[in-house]
Amino acid sequence: MRIPAIAVATLLAATVAAASVALADEGMWTFDNFPSARVKQAYGFAPDQKWLDRVRKASVRLDVGCSGSVVSKDGLVMTNRHCVVDCESDLSSLGHDYVQDGFFATARKDEKICPGAGASILQSMTDVTQRVKRIAAGPARTAEIDAIETEACGEDRAKMCEVVNLYRGGQYQLYVYDRYDDVRIAFAPEVQSASFGGDPDNFNFPRYALDMALLRLYRDGKPAAFTDPLKLEASGSKQGDLVLVPSHPGSTERLLTNAQLEFQRDHFLPWRIEYLAQIRGAMLAESTKGEEEARQISEALENVENSLKVFKGQRGALVEPSFFAIKAGEEKKLRDALAMRTDLRGKYGDPFAEVAAVMMAQKRAYLPYQMLEVRYGAGSVLLNDARSLVRAASERNKPDGDRLPEFMNSRLDGQKGALLAEAPVHPVLEKLEIVFWLEKTREYLGADHPAVNALFGSRTSGEIATEIINSSQVGDLGFRKRMWDNPQQVAQSNDPALALVKKADDAARAARAKYETSVTRPLSIATEKVAGLRFDVLGKDIYPDANFTLRLSYGTVKGWTDPVHGDVKPFTYASGLWDRATGAFPFNLANRWVDAKSKIPAATEFNFVTTNDVVGGSSGSPALDREGRIIGLVFDGNIHSTGGAFGFDPALNRTVAVSSQMILEALRKIYSANALADELQK
Repeated sequence: MRIPAIAVATLLAATVAAASVALADEGMWTFDNFPSARVKQAYGFAPDQKWLDRVRKASVRLDVGCSGSVVSKDGLVMTNRHCVVDCESDLSSLGHDYVQDGFFATARKDEKICPGAGASILQSMTDVTQRVKRIAAGPARTAEIDAIETEACGEDRAKMCEVVNLYRGGQYQLYVYDRYDDVRIAFAPEVQSASFGGDPDNFNFPRYALDMALLRLYRDGKPAAFTDPLKLEASGSKQGDLVLVPSHPGSTERLLTNAQLEFQRDHFLPWRIEYLAQIRGAMLAESTKGEEEARQISEALENVENSLKVFKGQRGALVEPSFFAIKAGEEKKLRDALAMRTDLRGKYGDPFAEVAAVMMAQKRAYLPYQMLEVRYGAGSVLLNDARSLVRAASERNKPDGDRLPEFMNSRLDGQKGALLAEAPVHPVLEKLEIVFWLEKTREYLGADHPAVNALFGSRTSGEIATEIINSSQVGDLGFRKRMWDNPQQVAQSNDPALALVKKADDAARAARAKYETSVTRPLSIATEKVAGLRFDVLGKDIYPDANFTLRLSYGTVKGWTDPVHGDVKPFTYASGLWDRATGAFPFNLANRWVDAKSKIPAATEFNFVTTNDVVGGSSGSPALDREGRIIGLVFDGNIHSTGGAFGFDPALNRTVAVSSQMILEALRKIYSANALADELQK
């Protein structure tokens, strides 16, 4: 995405006025630092503490990286269909393709457990900054964070505790969640209804997508009870309405230094785009071989295509010189303050130079770290489960403070739960991912790299993958449970998936250790200094970068003027779906909708856009009116929003939502799901 002149002008004006202080509708604000006075001044309304508490206790974080909201007293949760695709895929079989055909439990007894799924709802936030920052970044601090979490939650499986890093190390808070490990699917429409328009319409508008789904949270085998759920507003919304979106945005990098942004622009993003483009090509080629191949590949392909557009948009923002000049201007304000005040220099030194030095080390260390650790197996379930078994067997023999963080006592139950979740393995996809990862690891690290030699030996990537698919027992739940319960057997096993992990795990651990020593820890120290400087210069009138914690954004229902396409109206209506349908994929209607035009009033709001500032992870969030009623369901952004990781342009960035009107109309008149529709409005 290339940010046009109108966007640059808007951002530049904001920078001149108040550096990185958020203006207009910008900001993903924590619930304890929401800018109520600013919103009140702009819109004549701001949520009070009662409003904030009610919404917080109904806002759901899904483990799959999405958001949701509690919409009934019996634990019904509304989110996006694309957020339940893992569940649909895991429950599908040759005779039941829930990804393509959707899922509808006509009675609660028919709701199916989503394998390995989990959900969390934030209950409290406590500042623990002083306790965390008294210990230097490194293993000792990690152990202290683990101790804080353990003290707060102990062995209570109904709770989850997480020390959250905010403002790039400027603040640490203990977040305590209610935890739900029994999540069941109640409803999801067909993929063609939820994703009408497919990849061409993704990140675009006008849209006609019913991207919604209903899950239910269970506690002790019964639907979880809630006293004050959110409710759908049947009348929808209108242009100019104030919209508040509670969500769990995944990641932004708006507080990075310029040296960090340059690394993203010149090194990481070009590599990531190339990697995704190549695996997308492999998936497309495989999916043309047959219907079953296409079924096994479809979910992963959809995720890759979505990610590819996002990363292209992010790099497009960073290569725009005017945009980068704005980021330089924001940093200059901090540098100037540092230069003018001896007290700041004595307190922080030159953290920008420290960050720049770390970036030089990151250029050397990131590829081995990515290929051997972060991107291990390219998504292969078998290889990742095998690595969990191998590492758990090793780490559990160590004192808690000496373990890898993910295997510390406070996180061990989560590791076990994920590993022992019963979910099918798709052999076509598995083989593709294993082959791709092996080939790319050899390409990026070189044929002479010790880890590459250990992985390949005298075999081809295809031979290695075929043996794992045909002979590994890691896909069997009973085998995984035996290995977990008897860790000494892992070392003795000759299972091909476990064997492949063992061949290069020392090298992977070394790459991780080098990265943490040369990049993660020194960067944490330096960015904490930058964060402290930012606080001293700007105060708390800023919001922290997104990190999949609960936030609240505000905006209005509003279209935009696109530099290419002109004025874009904020709403689409039901009649437009049939006008847009061509009968050819991806603009073909799902079977239920083909002859249903007369069932839905033509003027029913379908999708709409708002000026709310959201990014990935916000999918499934409710769009709320002033009274806290749901008027829509967030499922996407427009193409201009793909650069939102690095900045927000109120003139162009838009959030896309499904109207509550269409959700209720479709449930009743297309799917005959009247009981669910009633539950949403009780």
